[in-house]
Amino acid sequence: MLLPIIISSVFVALIVTLSHKFITGDGDFTLLSKGKVKRESFQDKVVWITGASRGIGEVLAKQLATLGAKIIISARNESELERVKKEISGINGPERVEILRLDLSSGEDSIREVVERAVSLFDGVGVDYVIHNAAFERPKSTALEVPEASLKATLDVNVIGPISLTRLLLPHMLKRGRGHFVVMSSAAGKTPAPGQSVYSASKFALNGYFHSLRSELYQKGIMVTVVCPGPIETSSAPDMSTSGQKGVKEKRVSSERCAELTLVAASHGLKEAWISYQPVLGVMYLVQYMPSVGFWLMDKIGAKRVVVARQKGNTYSMNLLFGRKQE
Repeated sequence: MLLPIIISSVFVALIVTLSHKFITGDGDFTLLSKGKVKRESFQDKVVWITGASRGIGEVLAKQLATLGAKIIISARNESELERVKKEISGINGPERVEILRLDLSSGEDSIREVVERAVSLFDGVGVDYVIHNAAFERPKSTALEVPEASLKATLDVNVIGPISLTRLLLPHMLKRGRGHFVVMSSAAGKTPAPGQSVYSASKFALNGYFHSLRSELYQKGIMVTVVCPGPIETSSAPDMSTSGQKGVKEKRVSSERCAELTLVAASHGLKEAWISYQPVLGVMYLVQYMPSVGFWLMDKIGAKRVVVARQKGNTYSMNLLFGRKQE
């Protein structure tokens, strides 16, 4: 009689623990189970970060500096890159940080020149990691309201640019027999994102390309980690502390925590990682494992989400499930 009671108690305790982690956690179960960053994965490795002049890219550069990496930072804003380099130099030494100005919408010939310079840095040891962090995002709007210019700009920076950079760098990595791409995708690349249709399309495209690339080249030493963050607190994030729904705050993972979990995922060789608080994390699980329920949920809130976004409200609130239908 005692054994069944013990087994039942252990089972209940396990369910309670997992439920608590699911409700309060800021990442998927596999990611959170890995614990801390493996320092040896980045010590003395060359890590190239795009979109490193601010936000998550800047924070990633600083955290990698504390881990002893050699860092290449890229973006379009050279003066901001100089600022970031100055701050990183105080952590890791100026000889371990290099700047390469990079415009991902500039075309393959221009990107090729930057790649050739990147592989020649640090005495030509090559690039070990590329963190594809640069992204173009417009304010939320309906799919019909996105002008062609914004469509092209988003796809150029979010899809064509990273793919071009990857294609041009891959021969150098294959020659060395190793390389690791860390792709900053989005929860919008895993679930429907009403009000962000083009941005969502660009992230779905990234996921498809890089997961396929990994499967093609994994046996040749090429690794890929796709990171899908939900709402993140960055310097460019909209101020939604006072939402359209009175008294409701939009809870975001900090840039520092997002960067830390990204490096945890990469250092442990995870193929995909999700970073978010609820309810976004729950929606990702639903769409992944119970798609009919997940899509039903997003269809129910889709129109209301666009309206709330225009009001600069909380587009991630559970309150979107309730209330009257928006026109």
